[in-house]
Amino acid sequence: MESGGRPSLSQVILLGTSSVVTAFLYSVYRQKAQVAQELKGAKRIHLGEDLKSILSEAPGKCVPYAVIEGAVRSVKETLNSQFVENCKGVIQRLTLQEHKMVWNRTTHLWNDYSKIIHQRTNTVPFDLVPHEDCAGVAVRVLKPLDAVDLGLETVYENFHPSTPSFTDVLGHYLSGERPKGIQETEEMLKVGAPLTGVGELVLDHSCVRLQPPKGPGMQYYLSSQDFDSLLQRQESSVRLWKILALVFGFAACATLFFLLRKQYLRRRRERRRPEEEFRERAYPEEDRPEEDRGGPKGACVVCLSNFRSCVFLECGHVCACVQCYRALPEPRRCPICRREISRVVRLYNS
Repeated sequence: MESGGRPSLSQVILLGTSSVVTAFLYSVYRQKAQVAQELKGAKRIHLGEDLKSILSEAPGKCVPYAVIEGAVRSVKETLNSQFVENCKGVIQRLTLQEHKMVWNRTTHLWNDYSKIIHQRTNTVPFDLVPHEDCAGVAVRVLKPLDAVDLGLETVYENFHPSTPSFTDVLGHYLSGERPKGIQETEEMLKVGAPLTGVGELVLDHSCVRLQPPKGPGMQYYLSSQDFDSLLQRQESSVRLWKILALVFGFAACATLFFLLRKQYLRRRRERRRPEEEFRERAYPEEDRPEEDRGGPKGACVVCLSNFRSCVFLECGHVCACVQCYRALPEPRRCPICRREISRVVRLYNS
């Protein structure tokens, strides 16, 4: 707190930052919770001979959010792996990723840094078919690249390290960047791989299509996991974001409580200050209770070290020790009421 009682700039920044982070985390948590809730309420449909009859009886021959599990089958042609023989698929993703060390001027350390310098994705039309042989039953998958969880399998991965010369090493140290190499990766959705699709299921004439859903909170999934594992992963993500939101929310509430308590204590001191000033003016030091005076309880009002050991008459004040009484100038007067001391009676504590 500043001298005027107002919150300092650092406290205001801390409160504002924690509030903004809490609001952001809560927003993400609400979105994740809505996605998990919609995924939990998705209708599970068996990929079998009765699929078309189920869709024909649905309103608009459409299930807005459905779960269907099957195996991948290409419609016409397939994609061949560029590095692995006899590896065929319907989606192929080739990635070149650069790895290097970057000098951090703040921490004075070399940090790992990676960047995708090239990526190409090839697709061909494919269907989802039952795992068991069932002729004539297939679901055409549309817009697979729009899925948030595309179950691609890494079929090839190779790292090409860089071999710099001596002059290159000097240049890297001067520039603050040290290349480590290029990582080449190939990912594919293989033919025959199990796939769980979550999206809008539509019957169009005699063709069943799986496409991205249109409702709020509904996400498009093409996952290599089964539906129960996919749902469990989403619920775990929801719990994580909820915990983060609670932690930062508690920090924001604690900061706000601290600032409000400081304000309350400051205002209470301001309200009590006039009373204390009035008390100081109305009651001199000698008339205050002993606990409000300086020195130990029962101490001499002159030296504040020895205990009071005599009574001054005729005023009757017990306020000084014998040594201080003897040191009083003539004529000796009471330090409290300034009356002349006629005689002194010693006190003996038993």
